[in-house]
Amino acid sequence: MMRAALTLLFFLLLGAAQAAAPPQLVLDVARFRNENVAVKGAVVEVYATVSGQSLTYKRRGPKLFQAAATVTLEIIRPDGAAVYQETVLLKPPVLRDTTAVIKNPISFQKRIVVPDGSYVLRGQVRDQYKGGTANIVEVPLVLQSTSIKPVLSDIVLLAKPASRTIADGNNFIRNGFSLTRAPGGLYARGAEKVYFYSELHNATADQPLTLRYRLRTPTATKDLVTTTGSVTGASGKPTVVSGEVDISKVPAGEYVLLVEVRNAKNQLLASQTAKLSRNPDDYAPAGAVTP
Repeated sequence: MMRAALTLLFFLLLGAAQAAAPPQLVLDVARFRNENVAVKGAVVEVYATVSGQSLTYKRRGPKLFQAAATVTLEIIRPDGAAVYQETVLLKPPVLRDTTAVIKNPISFQKRIVVPDGSYVLRGQVRDQYKGGTANIVEVPLVLQSTSIKPVLSDIVLLAKPASRTIADGNNFIRNGFSLTRAPGGLYARGAEKVYFYSELHNATADQPLTLRYRLRTPTATKDLVTTTGSVTGASGKPTVVSGEVDISKVPAGEYVLLVEVRNAKNQLLASQTAKLSRNPDDYAPAGAVTP
């Protein structure tokens, strides 16, 4: 009798803890050079992704259920003042069965021109159909866009190859390329390649460049995977650096992707890194959808 009572109490407490858990929020940030020379600062692209698994689904009709989340984004200066603030309501696709294992994430993208300096990007998410504590995520943000040397923008990690064919209206568009973001840099079940996009600024026009992509663990100096590519410096616009790395034989874990740009003399002109994780035992939909 006592064992049964303790077991019941355990499951009641477990259910209460799950019910009180705030929704999950992932913030991805990519900084690009502002091509409008008349405007000082950088272009900050913010991708806020809310997990569909962490939301409460409310009945909207016969066998129709939908969730909703309120996301507030802020870019805050050291003195506490906000240079940008916006609140959006995100709704993932309608489900006919809330017991489905996969519930698509929902994401919101914003492009903001921000002056050079140090900031904090703060995101806050609330479940519209469940009371409880909001989830707050903060990301340091440092902007420096005055370099005249070749420099790579932040690396955008993708779930699919960057494409000039706009086949999916939910993808994000950058420099004419359709980009399907991999939220949080997660590559899960079925993902055998890491795709990425970046932009090289201040490259000499028509200059042949060699690209090297290296994958290693965060504390290692030896590469697990190395791939090469090539690109020619663009004239009057950023040079797109886009590629892929095969991770089919890489075990689960945390990794760093290093992208290098070298000239014909093998001299390093610019480099950039991005953190990612591989979890082949988990499942993640290929990219989030927009509201």
